[in-house]
Amino acid sequence: MKWFRKPAGPDPTLAMTPGGPFADIAPPPQPPVPEPQRRKWMRRIARGFAIFCVIFLLLVGWLALTAPLSKSLEPIAPPQITLLASDGTPIARIGAIVDTPVKTKDLPKHVTGAFLAIEDRRFYTHMGVDPRSIARAVWSNLTGGRTQGGSTITQQLAKFTFLTPKRTLGRKAREALIAFWLEAWLTKDEILERYLSNAYFGDNTYGLRAASLHYFYRQPEKLTPAQAAMLAGLVQAPSRLAPTRNPDLAEKRMKLVLNAMVDTGYLTVAEAKAIRTPRIDVRTRNTLPTGTYFADWALPEARKLSDVGYSRQTITTTLDARLQSVARRVTSRAGLGKAQVALVAMRPNGEVVAMIGGKDYAASPFNRATQAKRQPGSTFKLFVYLAALRAGWDPDDRISNEAIETGAYQPKNSGGAYSNDISLEDAFATSSNVAAVRLLREIGDDKVIDMARDLGVTAPMTKGDPSLALGTSSMTLLELTAAYAAVAANSYPVEPHAFEAEEKGWFENLISGPSRFGSDEHEAIEKMLRAAVNRGTGRAARLPQANFGKTGTSQDNRDALFVGYANGLVVGVWIGNDDNTPLEGISGGGLPARIWRDFMTQASGKSAAPRPKPADPTGPVEPLDIPDIGDIPVGDRTRVGIEGGDAVISTEINGSRIDLRLPIQEGRPTVSEGRPPPVTVTQPPPPAG
Repeated sequence: MKWFRKPAGPDPTLAMTPGGPFADIAPPPQPPVPEPQRRKWMRRIARGFAIFCVIFLLLVGWLALTAPLSKSLEPIAPPQITLLASDGTPIARIGAIVDTPVKTKDLPKHVTGAFLAIEDRRFYTHMGVDPRSIARAVWSNLTGGRTQGGSTITQQLAKFTFLTPKRTLGRKAREALIAFWLEAWLTKDEILERYLSNAYFGDNTYGLRAASLHYFYRQPEKLTPAQAAMLAGLVQAPSRLAPTRNPDLAEKRMKLVLNAMVDTGYLTVAEAKAIRTPRIDVRTRNTLPTGTYFADWALPEARKLSDVGYSRQTITTTLDARLQSVARRVTSRAGLGKAQVALVAMRPNGEVVAMIGGKDYAASPFNRATQAKRQPGSTFKLFVYLAALRAGWDPDDRISNEAIETGAYQPKNSGGAYSNDISLEDAFATSSNVAAVRLLREIGDDKVIDMARDLGVTAPMTKGDPSLALGTSSMTLLELTAAYAAVAANSYPVEPHAFEAEEKGWFENLISGPSRFGSDEHEAIEKMLRAAVNRGTGRAARLPQANFGKTGTSQDNRDALFVGYANGLVVGVWIGNDDNTPLEGISGGGLPARIWRDFMTQASGKSAAPRPKPADPTGPVEPLDIPDIGDIPVGDRTRVGIEGGDAVISTEINGSRIDLRLPIQEGRPTVSEGRPPPVTVTQPPPPAG
């Protein structure tokens, strides 16, 4: 007998027996019924349509973000900005020449027809991309004919408004998509208007109205057919075809446009033959300076202040034209040799009134006052001693001034001058390096860094580095000078600015107003700054009135600085080589201090130049960064020039500067009352700190 294992689960044959013991068990499932072919296709179409809708929505979202229609209403190049000094003197004109947009309904038919005939004959019939033009361009390029682009006016608007000039297949695809997008939302006339209002016509001129006024000095609504044809011809290669540069090429291209206008019916053959080359009428040439050290620094903020639109802007800055001339004069006469110089002058509230970023802007527009990050040397000790005062130290407190002969870092005092101990005031005045390093260790470098941050310094500063006390952290002269302005104003931080700042209301000042030093702290640090000038390393910067400052010289004399304030001005002076090589015989207490003194003396009006005539904002730009040619060098150390109506002979004898001034009356030097002419002798500067 054979035994069989019962299969798992109910017996399907028993379940199928009516009235059997397993009749309540469900029968096996029936085989699936085949789905009709039509239903399959309907489901596939629905899925495809859903995918298409998702892609379409994503594409519309991408176009809305990357190609907003409002952008085509804005100028593609920043419009021209004229920056004025505080007295109205133009100091720089920067930006493109643009003007208000045009309306097609106001333009003669021969004006719009000239552009349509040469750029896009089927403009009013295609949907943004013209397959015929593309095929014609491809065939011409393949057969060696004249190179053609095939882009419609809509595509050109998409290209110069939303895309980069880079030629790739990806960019062409995006160009076509944006063209369809523009055609879907704008009328043909709106597209043409935006194209004509933004196209580039050469000579830094954008838009038909600006080009019409620039080349022919007339509004586009009054252009003749010859003028319209010449302007339409420029769009293909505006820089090369500009009639101010290549009149022959511009004329040749104009004739090509006239022939196209005949072919499209905008002109008859007789009218085209009767047209002569129009006369170019450029009333103003853009030969004015487009940049200065100050203007380059102020421009980004000026762009934020200007309205977005086609109108030209005129913005008044904080620059003082007289003080800028003083700064240029004293730096150009300083006898720098191969070294570079930078000077920043500001009010205690941060208004920059003068800026020199180098010896010659035309030779080097790199701004050493705002862009160069150099070591501040001992001028950084301001933060060390301020942190000590905040921590409870007093100017009369004493600290060791002995040489540091142990440890990895062993700084030296200038000239090898040491003592058992020294007061903080004397240590600051004589710029004792060992005292500053010991003071940093006593109070902690974190407190010094916090103080520098409070005064607006953003430069990196390394914790645990004792050389921080001697100014080894690089920063810009502008940033350093602003920190000294905070001391002058007893209000910190001070933000340097080129345009008049809005005054905060009392509530805003209450919530987020500036901080101030305690009266004792402020009085103590000013006492130290005054001592540094009166009897310390900054004696060469002494003035008849109260002045405050600090010298600075980085390692190996690579940087020499003097920063200080007096008479409502805060001024920083830096001298150094661009390649960071050591200076020869220049330290912070020498030439920088003397430049600072000369600037402050002339800024006070005692040796000021005559005030300029009332300025015209539309007039020529004042070349404030061109070196003064009135100072004539005679030998290595002697110079002759005219200053304040006097003939001045400057020389140096044994390190002392001697100025011989000869008053000039009616063109001849005279000596009044039979006495010899006054001779001003400047004492040689002490060793720098």
